[in-house]
Amino acid sequence: MQKQNRILSGVQPSGDLHLGNYLGAIKNFVTLQEEYECFFCVVDLHAITVWQDPAQLAKKTREVTAAFIASGIDPKENVLFAQSQVPQHSQLAWIFSCIARMGWLSRMTQFKDKAGKDKENVSVGLFSYPTLMAADILIYLATHVPVGEDQKQHLELTRDIAQKFNNDFNTNIFPIPEPLILGEATRVMSLRDGNKKMSKSDPSDYSRIMLSDDAEGIVQKIRKAKTDPLPLPLNIKEAQTRPEALNLLTIFAALSDSSTIKIINDYAGKEFSSFKKDLADLSVEKITPISSEMRRLMEDREYLDSIMRVGKEKAIAVAEPVLSQVYEIVGFAKT
Repeated sequence: MQKQNRILSGVQPSGDLHLGNYLGAIKNFVTLQEEYECFFCVVDLHAITVWQDPAQLAKKTREVTAAFIASGIDPKENVLFAQSQVPQHSQLAWIFSCIARMGWLSRMTQFKDKAGKDKENVSVGLFSYPTLMAADILIYLATHVPVGEDQKQHLELTRDIAQKFNNDFNTNIFPIPEPLILGEATRVMSLRDGNKKMSKSDPSDYSRIMLSDDAEGIVQKIRKAKTDPLPLPLNIKEAQTRPEALNLLTIFAALSDSSTIKIINDYAGKEFSSFKKDLADLSVEKITPISSEMRRLMEDREYLDSIMRVGKEKAIAVAEPVLSQVYEIVGFAKT
């Protein structure tokens, strides 16, 4: 049966994958493949907005592909590929750079956060990468995009670019993609600070659970996760005033395919020690099979490369006709 709607989403290969990458993106992809025609890419072009070690970048690109498959994404039913291998992304991004406005990009809060006080020294790519993200989505005429809270603004920009292109050239080539915000853990926070997003750049290894962690490592990190001295919250209102507690409750909910409110009700007023034991057991049960399968797949480089080659061909087969139509609309000469 032909699926009516199409999704594009991606994961950066800029470091080891952690629980936030899994719960915030990859786990949701597994669910979405049942209903949508899915294009999942490793966004290596986005990764190089900051410097990457070339040998590591190639390895991490395969690792993200392995994580997709190990988590349950079927490479035969979905398109898995590396962004850099499909040149139409970059070609459309240039056209969108001429459609987007400096003011739009200047308002992107993620750029402000990443650039900090050193805006003059960051790459042009870090500033303009939302136009590439728009091209990633629209080159496939995607109708829906799964996004975390921190990407909602970029999707709004994609919608603005699509609308402006359609209006400027009196066409309706580009759909206005809708956001899909899924799951309980749309923003997984640090295990050491409930006000900071979980990140591989955090100096503390105990701030994050990596998909490569073994059972012992996961248990230790959950046990050492920061909490306050009170028992677990009695309700969601109380939980929202206690960021570390809310983060752990949300992680439990996402891993168990439950709601945060249900988990709060189940553990209301209990001590963190028993809750953490249950969370550690659940985390080990869900994460270690993925870690094990990722390791197995990473030893079969030929298989992973074959998946990306097939994905590249499928992606180009969809992207090239769209780009040709855009070139014609814009008025580029045919020879």
